[in-house]
Amino acid sequence: MVVFAGQGDARRSIAMLWRNAGHDVPEPGTRPGPKPGLSVDEIVAAAIAVADADGMSALSMRAVGERLGRTAMALYTYVPKKSELIDLMYDQALAELPTEYPADTGWRAAVTSWARELWAFYLRHPWMLQVSQARPVLGPHEYALIETVTGLFRETGLGAGQLRRIIGTVFQFVRATAQTAAEARQAVPETGVSEEEWWYSRTGILQEVVPDFTARFPLLVWLESEERVPQAGGDTSYLEGQAREMFEAGLGVLLDGVEVAMSRNAAGD
Repeated sequence: MVVFAGQGDARRSIAMLWRNAGHDVPEPGTRPGPKPGLSVDEIVAAAIAVADADGMSALSMRAVGERLGRTAMALYTYVPKKSELIDLMYDQALAELPTEYPADTGWRAAVTSWARELWAFYLRHPWMLQVSQARPVLGPHEYALIETVTGLFRETGLGAGQLRRIIGTVFQFVRATAQTAAEARQAVPETGVSEEEWWYSRTGILQEVVPDFTARFPLLVWLESEERVPQAGGDTSYLEGQAREMFEAGLGVLLDGVEVAMSRNAAGD
């Protein structure tokens, strides 16, 4: 399930996103008469709680209203449509991420900490991974996230063009590995079959159906020869553990590449 941001009225959506960012934007729902009993922030918090608990597919104005003890219709005074609500949720969730890192540890340590924070954030809010990156939300916290990582990478001394591509690559890498880990967590409750049961049943059948598997795919067998065997129990599944290992190893390789680019720039290549 992929959700595209920015599908609501552009002016209304952007005004709502920036309402708490030091700009004099009227709170939606404000009108003469009795004081409203809800706020946009309360609705957004409730919507995030729904998505965290049950996934993006469970998100609806009705579900959010039920969490707040209101009807869906009561929410439309504050948030006109679900599309605007998703924009607000996405941006508000990003407010959890730190915007400052110790300057004395160097750019690499700071970027590593930032990437680990983002990876853990996606696992706390896996529904964020279903919001397409094709169209940004254009909210203050989304911009703050980009501003933060740009500030960390700027210490490398690389040019804007290089950094734009590097930052985009790192973002996509963190997101992709986090998505694998998030899907590993979701697989058991969604299918009712444990990871161990799934793998052992199918590998056994595969050996029967393809007895010459080793001869046909020797490099794949070699590649897997030093992998750990899936173990039952524990808080982390085999696939999630692999995703974490890929994240740590891949991040290291990416940052090694940044250091190579720095060396080339310093040498005038």
